[in-house]
Amino acid sequence: MFKNRFLRGIINQNLFEIDQVKLVYFLSLVVGLLSALAAAFLKYSIHYMHKILTEGITAESGGYLYLAYPLIGMLLTYLFVRYIVKDNIGHGISRILFAISRKRSHIKTHNTWTSIIASTLTIGFGGSVGAEAPIVLTGSSIGSAMGRFFKLNYKNITLLIGCGAAGAISGIFKAPIAGIVFTLEILMLDLTTSSIVPLLISSVTAATIAYFLMGNTVLLSFNVAGAFDVSNIPWYLLLGVISGLISLYFSKMTLFLEGNYKKITNSYLKLTLGGIVLGGMIYLFPPFFGEGYDTIMSLLQGNSDMVFKSSVFSQHSSGFLSITLFMAGLVFFKVFASSSTNGAGGVGGIFAPALFLGGVNGFLFSGLLKRIIDIDLPDNRFVLVGMAGTMAGIMHAPLTAIFLIAEITGGYNLLIPLIITSTAAYITTRSFEKHSIYHVQLAERGELITHDKNKAVLTRMNWKREIETDLLKVKPTDNLRELVKIIARSKRNLFPVVDEYNILEGVVSLDDVREIMFQDELYDTTFMKDLMTIPPSYIDKKENIEAVMEAFRKTGAWNLPVLEDGYYVGFISKSRVFSTYRELLVELAEE
Repeated sequence: MFKNRFLRGIINQNLFEIDQVKLVYFLSLVVGLLSALAAAFLKYSIHYMHKILTEGITAESGGYLYLAYPLIGMLLTYLFVRYIVKDNIGHGISRILFAISRKRSHIKTHNTWTSIIASTLTIGFGGSVGAEAPIVLTGSSIGSAMGRFFKLNYKNITLLIGCGAAGAISGIFKAPIAGIVFTLEILMLDLTTSSIVPLLISSVTAATIAYFLMGNTVLLSFNVAGAFDVSNIPWYLLLGVISGLISLYFSKMTLFLEGNYKKITNSYLKLTLGGIVLGGMIYLFPPFFGEGYDTIMSLLQGNSDMVFKSSVFSQHSSGFLSITLFMAGLVFFKVFASSSTNGAGGVGGIFAPALFLGGVNGFLFSGLLKRIIDIDLPDNRFVLVGMAGTMAGIMHAPLTAIFLIAEITGGYNLLIPLIITSTAAYITTRSFEKHSIYHVQLAERGELITHDKNKAVLTRMNWKREIETDLLKVKPTDNLRELVKIIARSKRNLFPVVDEYNILEGVVSLDDVREIMFQDELYDTTFMKDLMTIPPSYIDKKENIEAVMEAFRKTGAWNLPVLEDGYYVGFISKSRVFSTYRELLVELAEE
């Protein structure tokens, strides 16, 4: 009988796991479908708003409107976020990573639609940022909501978040492989047999929907003609190094500028300043208006003169030197335009700015080489490879950059140059900065999930929840009689000794008083200040889990006091930390 019951239990468990797998497969398809629809809706919304606002505007007749549009868009975004959303929805990819590491992959449901509206207002009115991050946040939020609705575990909810991100990238660019690789590189999901199939389903579904809805009009679509020239390898390598340095400049300046915008406490002053800076930048450099994909397509098609003629500088001079200086200005000042957009209150990402920066840099690089050393280099190839270079450097995602550009060009003729430039750019940037712009701030706070299982568990662990505050406190002036009364009421064997200001002075253990607690003659003459011992170490509540584990390792203690700004908070137990660690490790373990 016991044997039959045991076998039935195993069969039921296996059936449950099979049903879970089938459910995840189905949900990954739905998530891919909805992510693609969200991508199409956002792209069309931005396109038509952009078209309505800029119809008929030229540098001669209406260029001054560029000063007003970005400010209006950011103001509308700010009002929408503050009074309707009432939550921070900026920096979408960083918010996804934070949800995975600290929120059990729970992304707030409003992100399924609020990012779309906010980014439409920001970018449609000329914000110099990309729509990719808001779409990725939307897709990931859809995945998180579905996983929670069906009460899936942490691992499967996280997988559906990855499916949403893969579907979003795939739906935007019709690049299913790039969508999957993006999830693995940026969101740092593990590539396992249990995760690859749902990611494939979601990504391919999104790409298929994108073909049906948008055809060949999906952002960038360019076919590379001609064979790869081996003699250009040194130039692709040099382009990679330069792209890496530019990526480092862009990343560092973005964090610096947005950090300074955060210091402005008056929101309307911040909006005004950001709007003026961005409007001025767009007036001087019209390609900064919106995402910048039109500029990239013009460069790919050899229409660089049209890009330059749209600026006020074309009225005063023309020629190679003027165009070169203009392109250099685009590379240098792009970070001011994108940071002013996000920092002042807009909603968007740095995906499109990274591609814009790389495309202009690649065109400028090939143009200078042709002029200086009289060598014939294909401009469009260097534009595409430059895009991959800065994307690999800024996002620390060389594989995503390689496959994205390869897929949008309809083939793999550029595969070797893409690998060379992307790898060189990634190595160059990583030599100076270990983490990407998405990861650096999370890493500094110890909130970044990595592929290292041990570090991933420690990152997810919120050790502050394990602080024990139920220990009964005593004062240094309390005598043994008072301690015995407290022991009678306590369920613990530790008693923190604190003064009238709640400052910890020591700790009394039950083992310290066990031999004397029944000696009545000592009750009134023995005080806590005589019995207490100094803990081997203290833990500040602001410390990360690595510091906590290190304190336990160095002291060999099983319990350590926790302080906040010097005041006593509670105790942290090594056994509770290890117990939580094991539980989280089980959640991450393979099924």
